[in-house]
Amino acid sequence: LMTKSDKKKVEQTLSEDKEETHKNTTIEKESAPQKEETVEDKLKTTQEKLLRTMAEMENQRRRFEKENQEAFEFGGFNLARESLSLLDNIDRAVISFKNDEKLKNNKDLNKIIDGIEIVKQDLVSIFKKNGITPIKCMNEKFDPNFHQAMLELEDSTKDTGTVVQEIQKGYMMKDRLLRPSLVGVTKKRGENEESTEKNVKNTEEKEEKK
Repeated sequence: LMTKSDKKKVEQTLSEDKEETHKNTTIEKESAPQKEETVEDKLKTTQEKLLRTMAEMENQRRRFEKENQEAFEFGGFNLARESLSLLDNIDRAVISFKNDEKLKNNKDLNKIIDGIEIVKQDLVSIFKKNGITPIKCMNEKFDPNFHQAMLELEDSTKDTGTVVQEIQKGYMMKDRLLRPSLVGVTKKRGENEESTEKNVKNTEEKEEKK
């Protein structure tokens, strides 16, 4: 009969043999030569790389064309925006001449104003040819994408937020905002007072409940 000591030695020997077998199997797998890539595999890999490269080149070409087109269409964007002040100054000059008491009786005043208006129309024509057009705002619903509210005017005959005054004309350059229209919009008569009264009344009711 085997003693406990003999059994332990046998089990230890079997365990060591098992570990050795596992190590040898692992080494054989690691040292086994990889499958050699065939000509067909290489050709397929090359074709995939070529297709990816061509797709990237096409995307770059499209981006380049788009950037060129935008540069062509909007290259003078900043210049156009700065040039709008010329129209503003022309309008101010005409108003100033018409309101000048010393010039009102001058027989040449109308000729001067007509000459200024001709220059203005030439400038407007140049703007129009380059896709610069004024924004329509009067009696339109206020739109923050195109209008900038400068003041509120009480008017119970129109819906709240209707543009009823154009302080400074806004312009678009094709589909881009060149300058927003500065406008005055309507509010209902006593709208702010009514809102204040409601808040005061609600506060009083809450105090009474306490």
